[in-house]
Amino acid sequence: MKLALVGIGKIALDQHLPALKSSPDWDLAATVSRRGTVDGVEAFTDLTTMLEARSDIGAVSLCLPPVPRFDAAQAVLRAGRHLMLEKPPGATLAEVHALCNLARAQGVTIYATWHSRMAMAVGAARDWLAGRTVQEGRITWREDVRKWHPGQDWIFEAGGMGVFDPGINALSILTEILPQPVRLLSADLDYPANRQAPIAARLQFSQNIAADFDFRQQGPQTWDMEFRTDGGRMALRMGGNRLEIDGRPVQGGDDIMGEYPALYARMAALVAAGESDADLAPMVLVADAFTLGRRNIVADFHF
Repeated sequence: MKLALVGIGKIALDQHLPALKSSPDWDLAATVSRRGTVDGVEAFTDLTTMLEARSDIGAVSLCLPPVPRFDAAQAVLRAGRHLMLEKPPGATLAEVHALCNLARAQGVTIYATWHSRMAMAVGAARDWLAGRTVQEGRITWREDVRKWHPGQDWIFEAGGMGVFDPGINALSILTEILPQPVRLLSADLDYPANRQAPIAARLQFSQNIAADFDFRQQGPQTWDMEFRTDGGRMALRMGGNRLEIDGRPVQGGDDIMGEYPALYARMAALVAAGESDADLAPMVLVADAFTLGRRNIVADFHF
């Protein structure tokens, strides 16, 4: 199936392009970007022009930042093309619900992706927790924004999500593996004095689960979650790629390169079945954090 990739930035270059190159399901037939191009692939600078010129392209993958994404997503769906959304699927819950309704009306697939759910050990962690009671949990998700989003000021603008851009990855895993739904009880959000989105957050959930997100980590990055249950202890490390039971490694490794190929395989399966997948549970928890969050002003942040 032919697919167009919109937004040729860091995540597209690092993850989407390698995944598409190795995919048995998809042929990258066009790109849309103001600056980026891919050798050997027809390039457009305007989405509407691409949709009009390439009626043979049946699916579009959007890698735009959340705030400008809605208009592009709406145009794709109105043109009758299947739509795949980089996480988070939008800037607000209301606009994602609107996109889902439009996709249903158009009879096309919409897939709101959560790449961390495709990490190697997430499925095994979900299976291990099934039937057990979580007594306590701790999530530590700390990474260096300068490494993963160099110079990308949009991430600290209103709607850019700040530290919740990586933090929502942890929440996507949490909402996938817990046997019982979790709800947010409280949040403390640290905002640089010169920014509109938080650089760190501390969250408290039901089931005695706490989370610590920070965008200022230097050196080794930390993507861990640990749970104490009535049946022992479980930990997911390396962003869900390594599973430990009672302190012993039992599955996975440190390679995160399989997540995006799995997303594109899932997208192909959804299109073939005429189905959609738009679970918004991780985004609901982020919205709740902004609703309940206590705002703390911290030092200015500059790239």
